[in-house]
Amino acid sequence: MNDWTEKGSSPSSADQPVQIWDAQQIEKAEHDIVEAGEILRQGGIVAFPTETVYGLGADAGNSSAVEAVFAAKGRPSDNPLIVHISQLEQLDHLVQQVKPVERRLMEQFWPGPLTLVMPVKPEAVSPYVTAGLDTVGVRMPDHPVALRLITAAGCPLAAPSANRSGRPSPTTAAHVAEDLSSRIQGIVDGGSAGVGVESTVIQVQEDGTVMILRPGGITEDQLLTVAPAVMIDPGLSGVSADTTPRAPGMKYAHYAPRGSMTIVRSEDAEAVRYYIKEQLHQAAQRGEQTGVLVFDEDQDDYGSALHLSLGSRSTPEVAASRLYACLRTLDAHNITFILATGCAETGVGMAVMNRLSKAAGGQVVNI
Repeated sequence: MNDWTEKGSSPSSADQPVQIWDAQQIEKAEHDIVEAGEILRQGGIVAFPTETVYGLGADAGNSSAVEAVFAAKGRPSDNPLIVHISQLEQLDHLVQQVKPVERRLMEQFWPGPLTLVMPVKPEAVSPYVTAGLDTVGVRMPDHPVALRLITAAGCPLAAPSANRSGRPSPTTAAHVAEDLSSRIQGIVDGGSAGVGVESTVIQVQEDGTVMILRPGGITEDQLLTVAPAVMIDPGLSGVSADTTPRAPGMKYAHYAPRGSMTIVRSEDAEAVRYYIKEQLHQAAQRGEQTGVLVFDEDQDDYGSALHLSLGSRSTPEVAASRLYACLRTLDAHNITFILATGCAETGVGMAVMNRLSKAAGGQVVNI
């Protein structure tokens, strides 16, 4: 029997409750995973855990189902989706070719938080998945629940993060329910996501060079163990309004808390702490509810401001795992004025700073 809770209604029926399956003990959850897979097979949409964040899955070949994902999220239609697979054989039906470097990357990092953008086969997926591009992003998630759900569904799943568009991505089933419980058919609860930020998205050039379209859980140094060269796509610093993004997260504001957020950066740690204190004092006088999101090296007495830690700068992996939950905590406390500190844009720190910058809408103060 299912462990499910009524949380609202699906897009198709106000009387149909969303189901929440507890799959944290996967050996006891096979029946529930099969049932969730059947909902996906029939064109429903179901949120599920991956090692990065929770995804909102739909049959990648079913345009009605994929449209429902866009509608549930409020996602712009020109923002492409990533397709998730559970077996390498599924790749043959999705893409036209796999380059030697791509094959080696898959062998090294799949299952894992790496998405490869490759030429899509005609009619292999719904055109809504590719947003009109001739490529598709594909990955194999490193999470037993995700892999078993994809297998149970019997099809690759198009799955963006399971949150309302622009909001911080969900790293727990509770985050999904907060944003989408009245808009989807089900949530598979697999516990907290481990990596905490979305997958690294890459595209391999003809000469084997890897272009990073979105930083994530697989770092530049890791990619260099396989690829002859790695470059950062210029689009990471901004895509023009009339350009279709080649990967999720390249064009639109993402991951944002409801309050106004600014990143404060300086090589002088004392100057950062002094600036934060002054700005918090001024904001409090204006009647703002204040919060700080800082690394351990920036700890200080920030008075009445809600004080959240991302861990040490020396462990950006910890910051990645905490970031989205911290942003949601700021919202839960109705914080309207937020100051955050940054870290070096190396390793996973590149992904952390990419998400922080998006969350802050590019607002950065260098002192």
